[in-house]
Amino acid sequence: MSIFAHRKTLDLLEGGYASVHRGRSHDFDDLRAYVPGDEVKDIDWKATARHGEPLVKRYIASRRHHLVLVVDTGRNMAATSESGESKKDVAILAAGGLASIAAAHGDVVSMVVGDETGARAFPTGQKEDHLERLLRAVDARITLDAPRSDVLRLLDHVARHLVTRSLLLVVTDDIRLTEAHSAVLRRLRARHDVLWLTIGDADLVREPVPATAGRLPRADRAGGVVDPEIYDVQEMAALPAYVRSNRRLRGLFTEVAERNVRATEDDLRLLGVASNRIASEAEVVRGLLTLLERHRRAER
Repeated sequence: MSIFAHRKTLDLLEGGYASVHRGRSHDFDDLRAYVPGDEVKDIDWKATARHGEPLVKRYIASRRHHLVLVVDTGRNMAATSESGESKKDVAILAAGGLASIAAAHGDVVSMVVGDETGARAFPTGQKEDHLERLLRAVDARITLDAPRSDVLRLLDHVARHLVTRSLLLVVTDDIRLTEAHSAVLRRLRARHDVLWLTIGDADLVREPVPATAGRLPRADRAGGVVDPEIYDVQEMAALPAYVRSNRRLRGLFTEVAERNVRATEDDLRLLGVASNRIASEAEVVRGLLTLLERHRRAER
């Protein structure tokens, strides 16, 4: 697995990938005979004088990516994923997986996290202990007591403060993109490559909690029956039990959720942002591979 960059670098410091291809950088490789079409300035005149025929210098192309993990650390990410696992755990595994791929290719990795109270940026690094610090920071910030998620505010912070051309991996849960989201994504796409990874929400109406579960339903403040194990972490509101027990309501809920997922995927595709949605830790490797392949095939 490798990360493909569509954007050409502006200078050596912005980088791309360390490559076996010959290019122009500070890393001298060897000499070879001059052939028509070579740059005259690449001729090594001292070696040419010693050898008796023109020789040109060859260099190892030094191109490094700057991968930025843009992770939603609001309390939405502390909820349950579609597989029943913690969305936080799936997000950490996915972000760590792509960061490990980047570091293995010699890239540098940084991170920006945020919620409704603001965003925080972490410096770049490449070593394993640096990646672990980033992931531990995500783990510590995502709790049920954390502030609410605000992906728009997080993206806007990145758009305003990230100057170096980078590859961004946005990790969040199922959200419906608004025109404000699209506007800031267009700003980001003008300068950066953007990948979008969604951690799928749990299906809250898949089946009612059985009466033998050991936890009896209780009444909410309005007198309605609620399921004590199902609630919206964003608003901290319990889901009324009748929603899960009513077949028609379950059907409407599922229909709207699926429509929102498709709409988000369509919006991201129109914006030129490669995206994928994963629901479990078991899907992370395949999901990252699919995401990278979609990004590689995307037109600029």
